[in-house]
Amino acid sequence: MSRGVADIVPARLVLLNEGSVSSATLTEGLAIDFAELLAAAVPGIGAARLELMRALAADGITRRMALAAQLLLDAQVDLAQLQAHPSDTVRGWACFAIAAQAGLDLPQRLAAMRPLADDGHFGVREWAWLALRPQLAASLDEAIALLAPWTADSSERLRRFACEALRPRGVWCAHIARLTAQPQLALPLLQPLRADPAVYVQDSVANWLNDAAKSQPDWVRSLCAQWLQESPAAATQRICKRAQRSLS
Repeated sequence: MSRGVADIVPARLVLLNEGSVSSATLTEGLAIDFAELLAAAVPGIGAARLELMRALAADGITRRMALAAQLLLDAQVDLAQLQAHPSDTVRGWACFAIAAQAGLDLPQRLAAMRPLADDGHFGVREWAWLALRPQLAASLDEAIALLAPWTADSSERLRRFACEALRPRGVWCAHIARLTAQPQLALPLLQPLRADPAVYVQDSVANWLNDAAKSQPDWVRSLCAQWLQESPAAATQRICKRAQRSLS
């Protein structure tokens, strides 16, 4: 495993930049030259668009992901082609393209994002919720109603998406003010997952509540006490312990 960008074997970096392999670590993903990958993934993208991509080479990765998606939309690239690409970064661009595509309502965006939210690569799954989070947060009540059925899906990845996408504070993203003030609004998503058998989902629920505990500690304590009384399963105990890890 690579510990830093300098530790990545040059031949491995070539494969990453040409899009023939997926990144194995976050470090590998951060090391990719987006302009090189864009040229390899879409040979007809054009010199002007590649120059725009190069100009943002020093910017944060989320901003570069969004730019790559916009360039692909401008070039009218088939999103199905991107979603089937072997590079996880290219599939991540597809996530941001779905979020930025004109003319789609929230149910349509969620339906289009669903396969990427269930992607086999950890990075693509993160890009899926990060890309769509601003629109989910902007239509919070609708988003919660649309995501509630996902909590019963057979895929633990989709169950996690339903929770992770609307964390009050989240990672690499803006806070959702309504949920930091009123975390109870998300109970239709949290309640069905309180004893989820998958550790992947348990960690997301616990992190959601840990976020909420920073502004509404008494609510988190009360909810955990209720859950432990209603469902004293090992999964619930684990969630509640991790949820209250920042509380004294």
